[in-house]
Amino acid sequence: MKNRHILPFNWGSEIEKMDVESIDNDVILLEKPMITSTFQYPFKLDVTAIIICIKGTTEGSINLKPCVTNGSCFITILPGQIMEYKSISDDFSGLFIVMSQRFTDSLVPNAIDRLPLSLSVRDNPVIPLDKDSLEGMIHYFELLKRVIQVQEHPYRIETARHLTLAFFYGAGVHLHRVADNRKMTHHETVVEKYLNLVQTHFKEQRGLEFYADKLCITSAYLSKIIKHTTGKPANDWIDDHVALEAKALLKSTNMTIDQISEVLNFPSQSFFGKYFKRITGKSPREYKKM
Repeated sequence: MKNRHILPFNWGSEIEKMDVESIDNDVILLEKPMITSTFQYPFKLDVTAIIICIKGTTEGSINLKPCVTNGSCFITILPGQIMEYKSISDDFSGLFIVMSQRFTDSLVPNAIDRLPLSLSVRDNPVIPLDKDSLEGMIHYFELLKRVIQVQEHPYRIETARHLTLAFFYGAGVHLHRVADNRKMTHHETVVEKYLNLVQTHFKEQRGLEFYADKLCITSAYLSKIIKHTTGKPANDWIDDHVALEAKALLKSTNMTIDQISEVLNFPSQSFFGKYFKRITGKSPREYKKM
């Protein structure tokens, strides 16, 4: 594709007027929520964001999965995931940690070793915390803050790296606990596999037959399971992923509509426009100008 310049969501501009503690753009700490009009639309991050929720409620979604919090918990958003914000309560209190891809990759250099943790976080973005666990995470935040504040520290980034690695190992206890307590039925297992396949292949495959073949079942049986278990037709899940990706690209990149239609493997811009309007009620151009 010629002359394509994709710009990541400019999260930096959203927090530049706030008081932050940081090591360059590798680790940034915030102690106030950063909600602006920009967040009214789906957007992709090119960083890892951790939110330690102390009190209050939030509502939104991560890659179409509803994300509702109430009270103490922590939320992890991975690079490339699409975030949608809906609401946040007036009494919300939380701590925000933003980490660059370079920094998180340095925690566990081997990509294969990073995979299990990434999958656990992707499947369980919101983890509830008891009182002791919440205090431990706040303590980690304060330790990291102290390290960042000592700017003349010759090993500041290395210390931050080891502290963060210890944090993730501690968080892994909660991730495994959630996974171990989760007993899924056969239908729920099929739904989870289907949704994971859709998330991987929706740009190229929008026919139900492809996914049914991957799961070694018939399209009719797959359609029945998805509708019965989720309350939504199987094809709607595919459409929602395509529309969500398109919305994020329209709002958080400088790609043209023609380029987006090509990225999403539509035969033409016109075909993409009709598809998008059928799902959202607006043309891509109308949505981009909102």
